[in-house]
Amino acid sequence: MALVGVRVIELAGLAPAPFCGMVLADFGAKVIRVDRTRVAMAMDTQARGKRSVAINLKTSEGVAVLRKLCIQSDVVLEPYRKGVMEKLGLGPEELLRDNPRLIYARLTGYGQSGSYATAAGHDINYLAMSGLLSRLGRSAEKPHAPLNLLADFAGGGLTCALGIVLALLERTVSGKGQIIDAGMVEGAAYVGSFIWKSRSIGMWDRDRGENMLDSGAPFYDTYLTSDGKYMAVGAIEPQFYKQLLQGLGLDAGDLPPQMSISDWPELKRIFTERFASRTQADWSSVFDGTDACVTPVLSFDQVSSHPHNRERGSFIKDPQGQESPRPAPVLSRTPAEPCLARDPVIGEHTRLVLEEYGFRSAEIDQMQAAGVVEYNAAKAKL
Repeated sequence: MALVGVRVIELAGLAPAPFCGMVLADFGAKVIRVDRTRVAMAMDTQARGKRSVAINLKTSEGVAVLRKLCIQSDVVLEPYRKGVMEKLGLGPEELLRDNPRLIYARLTGYGQSGSYATAAGHDINYLAMSGLLSRLGRSAEKPHAPLNLLADFAGGGLTCALGIVLALLERTVSGKGQIIDAGMVEGAAYVGSFIWKSRSIGMWDRDRGENMLDSGAPFYDTYLTSDGKYMAVGAIEPQFYKQLLQGLGLDAGDLPPQMSISDWPELKRIFTERFASRTQADWSSVFDGTDACVTPVLSFDQVSSHPHNRERGSFIKDPQGQESPRPAPVLSRTPAEPCLARDPVIGEHTRLVLEEYGFRSAEIDQMQAAGVVEYNAAKAKL
């Protein structure tokens, strides 16, 4: 795989950092998640392909163990608030002195500088600060955050993974590591570059929910079907819009012009009535094979069995039968080969990993007895 040989230390956190670590693991990196000791259960639902080491960072011995792991690795992925790692003596400046090739990725909400750098927050706050939240939602309604995808995962975890891969690529030339400041506010804003840079061409010059791509247009929206499901419509171009009308059994001559914004509410009413007259399966059979840009809104239960997704193998199952998306993008020579084993128990790989990093068996036993590290191999076998 593309990242084979890359060793990553991921400090356990919530959502964005675990997703970043999973992306790296899916494409071949050896990702070691550093968990706290005396924790009953991991909160990481994105632990695919990772190993777990449990270290008590409240002890100086535990900090020394983590330092040794970090300086012998390629990447450190750190999700804490600004200053936490520096208090432990494990900030990037200290670790880069010991390992100049280290890539130190800092994934936070507000970044490493600025007046909010030490403030708490979540996806909705970062999305609000990026400007994007002000553009999301229906007309005459309050701004609406679409799950926690844009800041946490697109602007956070995925953007951080991109930064890590870029730094690894640059290191092949310079031989040097660097610090990655991945702030989710800026990451989300960057993901929204199209919106920012398209305002001057009239695509986002109306109020929220009244533009072409934010549910204002009748030809770019979702519609309820007779069986309580939905169809998604994205027929923007005239040739696609023509096929939409044909599929709906409507005559363009009897309707207002497609781009008559003042008539969009009436067009939406007509489309709503028409879609409500048949089931999702009926409409799928009408529009499949056309360029009307009309597709079913698939539920999680439907998505893997849809012919297109099934033919591409777009979703995978683990041994417990749990489905999830296949890693993307698909590389022709070095595709991802996600590990489908169960997620690691906290501390499951402590002994194995520490031995790989040069710790002697007697040292590990002594640290285990002193509560510096935790090894839960027995629990893992249950």
